[in-house]
Amino acid sequence: MPTLRLALCQVNPSVGDLTGNAGLVRAWTRRAAASGAQLVLFPEMMLTGYPVEDLVFRRSFVAASQAALGRLAADLAADGLGELPVVVGYLDADGPPQVSADAEPGRGARNAAALLHRGDVVATYFKHHLPNYGVFDEDRYFVPGDMLTVVRLGGVDVALTICEDLWQAGGPFAAARRAGVGLVVNINGSPYELNKDDLRMPLVRRRAAEAGATIAYVNMIGGQDELVFEGDSMIVAADGTVLTRAPQFVTHLLVHDVDLPAADAGVGDGEETADGLRVVRRTVDGIPPSPTGPAATGGLIEPVADEAEVWQALVLGLRDYVEKNRFPSVVLGLSGGIDSAVVAAIAVDALGGDRVVGVSLPSQHSSEHSRSDAADLAKRTGLDYRVEPIQPMVDTFLANLSLSGVAVENLQARVRGVILMALSNQEGHLVLTTGNKSELAVGYSTLYGDSVGGFNPIKDVWKTLVWRLAKWRNAEAARLGLTPPIPENSIGKPPSAELSPGQLDSDSLPDYDVLDPILIGYIDGDLGRDGLVADGHDPAVVDKVLRLVDTAEYKRRQSAPGTKISMKAFGRDRRLPITNRWREDG
Repeated sequence: MPTLRLALCQVNPSVGDLTGNAGLVRAWTRRAAASGAQLVLFPEMMLTGYPVEDLVFRRSFVAASQAALGRLAADLAADGLGELPVVVGYLDADGPPQVSADAEPGRGARNAAALLHRGDVVATYFKHHLPNYGVFDEDRYFVPGDMLTVVRLGGVDVALTICEDLWQAGGPFAAARRAGVGLVVNINGSPYELNKDDLRMPLVRRRAAEAGATIAYVNMIGGQDELVFEGDSMIVAADGTVLTRAPQFVTHLLVHDVDLPAADAGVGDGEETADGLRVVRRTVDGIPPSPTGPAATGGLIEPVADEAEVWQALVLGLRDYVEKNRFPSVVLGLSGGIDSAVVAAIAVDALGGDRVVGVSLPSQHSSEHSRSDAADLAKRTGLDYRVEPIQPMVDTFLANLSLSGVAVENLQARVRGVILMALSNQEGHLVLTTGNKSELAVGYSTLYGDSVGGFNPIKDVWKTLVWRLAKWRNAEAARLGLTPPIPENSIGKPPSAELSPGQLDSDSLPDYDVLDPILIGYIDGDLGRDGLVADGHDPAVVDKVLRLVDTAEYKRRQSAPGTKISMKAFGRDRRLPITNRWREDG
């Protein structure tokens, strides 16, 4: 039985950075070669980054991807790595990208994988199953492939597949069984969602059984706008045994020796399987010899607690948004409350305290504990702390405008937003907004005020989860012998916008322990009024909450992007019309 040493490169590409991404491939292939690898795997659309969205429709971009692939193959050979087969994702096309209704069938952009060897592209595969749900619009961008590429190397038949091919029964994995392959490579750009790793493992096992083959699953890491990718690369044997599994949210080279069945007769080159896929066979002669010495074992990393997982996702999502968009630093308002405290702690973990500016913006309604809690957080985290009282500016507005009630409350929030944006303009910071998902859902924010900013790290985090994250982060710091970053008073006090005397969130909203389950059912679960009431929620509270959610769509449409961690984030996942007379409450 042949043994192949596989190297799964869990790396962080950037969309559009063809040169930089190719450089990553070369650097990590060099590391894989040093480990004795015989086959190296990189994620989905590694060369272009993922997702590229409407860049697909630019002929220049598609052509650049195709050219970069050829250069990469040649460069690997020039680096002395030509004998080592490398699988890399890229953007390809049959003819120019086509979006018109009369586009020629079967021609257009392709989500593709290539196997590079000895300076050439020796095999390609086009993604067969194209996801068109949630954050995915691949039916809009790509033409599905109709072939299964099988490469014989080191005495083993290896099938190439891409991401969604794994999530659907039949298709390439069923064809792989009929082709008699020993290994199925699955390269991925699979975005993170809380508990998705618990779904992924059983899924990989099912596909291994369906293919009757070992699966090498490699996923990228990193942030791309709202999406964050967590890695969780793995190798699973045909019998479902997890042979090795990589950590989440870090770059990682996973090297493991896998015993595989020798290549045998199966569906021949050019023949179709029962799934309608044409099998295309290629042979790679001359790969690096089997390493001598101890077997390579990649190890097994167990998943972490939910709060730890979410925190890592939020830190990575913010760090990459800042770094990839070349912001030098971030600025946010520090109210002394739980939301701004958690965002500040995430920002410091992501960037370091020297790149985070926290601004206390007190008004006449700001309590003494709010000011002291903000200062305490700054001391704990080491961020750049400033105080900018807003009352003189608010008074100037009120001297020239006749305002009362909510208009005065909103004015205070908007003055704060103006100050933060002015600091951004003057000093180059990215403004972070700090509204949680619960507030975003019910419109509990002021447009151009507390909602102002370029990125929101907790946009997809329910209020009740914000508290859990704060407690976990402090406990983790204590476990490590470090200073907990978030003041206990920020965690324990009742939430308040402090825009009027004695104001509390509970004056306008149900308690968050009541509110969040209704929101989760309505937004994440798509339950209607009747379903929510059947689940035991008070009908009057349900009616109030649904009215708030439905009428706040115009606010959400204008909100800053933020890291997606749930199955249904506002924006890419949930798209409802602003002008909409349908109401669940009648």
